[in-house]
Amino acid sequence: MSADTSVDTKPRRQRRRRNRYVFAGLAVLVLGMNGFAYATVPAYRAFCQQFGFAGTPLVALTAPGEDEVLADRNITVRFNSDIEPALDWRFKPVQRAVTLNVGATGLAFFEAGNRHDEAVTGTATFNVTPLKAAPYFVKIECFCFTEQTLEPGEVAQMPVTFFVDPDIANDKNLDDVTTVTLSYTFFRNEEADAERKSAQLANQTHSVN
Repeated sequence: MSADTSVDTKPRRQRRRRNRYVFAGLAVLVLGMNGFAYATVPAYRAFCQQFGFAGTPLVALTAPGEDEVLADRNITVRFNSDIEPALDWRFKPVQRAVTLNVGATGLAFFEAGNRHDEAVTGTATFNVTPLKAAPYFVKIECFCFTEQTLEPGEVAQMPVTFFVDPDIANDKNLDDVTTVTLSYTFFRNEEADAERKSAQLANQTHSVN
């Protein structure tokens, strides 16, 4: 998958400055994320959408140009997967890690399989570590915050497209960072499951009548 490298970098730089102002709040929220149930997801999503961070559509608007790619600096991106206990899915990264030049666009896949005996909907959140590198890790395409419904036994691969912002090279606090970890956690979306079952029941009732 390719990204448009002709996009003006000014919006990306403005967004990055804004991300730095709110990063402290985001870091606190991310640290507490795994301690909460699915109910925390809407608040996390609303925060990210407001500030154009963490895989929201705003991030997909920009990508580095070819002349911004740093051929002399590589970053290894590792992938991690977790699942809320209520969601009986298999969930894993297809590849454990990729190494790419800073500024280059990367593509990775995660695979999920439903082990329930009924259709189940899940929604994923994510975080990036080390936390100080998170403002420079940018998503172009992501399955986070999007409802994923899998039928019994169904297996699906979900892509994530990303890059590490070239301006990481201007932050001396990041000189020691050679590896970042992208972690996804899937939560069961019980509200979506209930709505789907209610709609199915309504359709069945309508058919009988």
